[in-house]
Amino acid sequence: MILWILLALLTAIVAAALLYPLSRRPEALAPENAGEIAVYRDQMKELDRDRAGGLISAEEAEYARAEIGRRLLAAAAKSGEGAGDASKPSIVRKLAIGVVTVVPPAIGLCLYIMLGSPGLPDQPLEARLENPGNDMSLLVAKAERHLAQNPNDGAGWDILAPIYFRTARLGDAELAYRNAIRLIGPNGARLSGLGETLVVANDGIVTEDARSAFEEAIRLEPGNVRARFYVGVAQEQAGKAADAKATFEAIAKASPPDAPWMGMINEHIAKNGGTAAAPAAPSTLGGPSADDVAAAQNMSQGDRQEMIRGMVDSLAARLEADPNNIEGWLRLVRSYMVLGDRDKAQAALKTGLGHFPADGNEGRQLAALAQETGLSAEGVANPGGTQ
Repeated sequence: MILWILLALLTAIVAAALLYPLSRRPEALAPENAGEIAVYRDQMKELDRDRAGGLISAEEAEYARAEIGRRLLAAAAKSGEGAGDASKPSIVRKLAIGVVTVVPPAIGLCLYIMLGSPGLPDQPLEARLENPGNDMSLLVAKAERHLAQNPNDGAGWDILAPIYFRTARLGDAELAYRNAIRLIGPNGARLSGLGETLVVANDGIVTEDARSAFEEAIRLEPGNVRARFYVGVAQEQAGKAADAKATFEAIAKASPPDAPWMGMINEHIAKNGGTAAAPAAPSTLGGPSADDVAAAQNMSQGDRQEMIRGMVDSLAARLEADPNNIEGWLRLVRSYMVLGDRDKAQAALKTGLGHFPADGNEGRQLAALAQETGLSAEGVANPGGTQ
């Protein structure tokens, strides 16, 4: 009821502001023949003076007075008609007043009924938190409220930590990871998540704190590829190219040829003086055959890069013609990263996400690849698949 009263008051105020100029009476204007009337009156006065001075006879004065009076009355009548017309509101003014009074409120009411929800009751934050649905911000707010009341719930911190990371709340992510590790103990995922948060917060630099977290993750889970990768990056940043190359080659050796992280691993192997293998691809994607791979081993680094680029361009052309191929998009993004063409990798990721819904299995694969490679998957909800 309060809303309708406010709307009515606002409508009345606006209508009054618009009607005020139209409702004012026009100012009285001097008639156009005012001078003519004044002349006739002066003639009457002059006629009286002539009669009193004996310049004209009484009979001539009466004839002249009658004629001047007739003309004066005619001029006065004409002036009165003009004044009467000016005092009456014209049809245009009446129409304008009606339009201003009726049309804006009617349009506003129709738009509100069509686009608004006049029958929807107020829903305070408490009620929305009780039924957040799929609204991620409300889900996070609900979890934060729970943790404010139960700060020792390690599982809650463990759930929130990767969400904070994906939404670039890095300070909150670090706190959440540390609380989860403190309350429910360390494991490879939590330590790797903490380390990666510290790396991103320091603009890609693997700090001593982050390196310690990755090394502890490897101790607990020797097969943790993410932690081993960042240890190699730390060695690379410290100028230990040989150690970094050995770390990346060990990851490559233990990984299947079509593992999703092989693109980045090969890139770092080449960066540290090693030989990166040509990216493997299923024959349905037009990837290199066994003979192509064997031939690539004998090529120079430049020729090998040209061969890879040719295959990547061919794959991009096929995906443009037939985009319903999730494996193709995954391989295209990784291949561009191997070639060091980050802009094309980002564009391919964006195009792939345009063909596969972010909440589907294929979309989650693309979002996971974005997180793995450091690309932006803007607008993707729940990239890691964590609920």
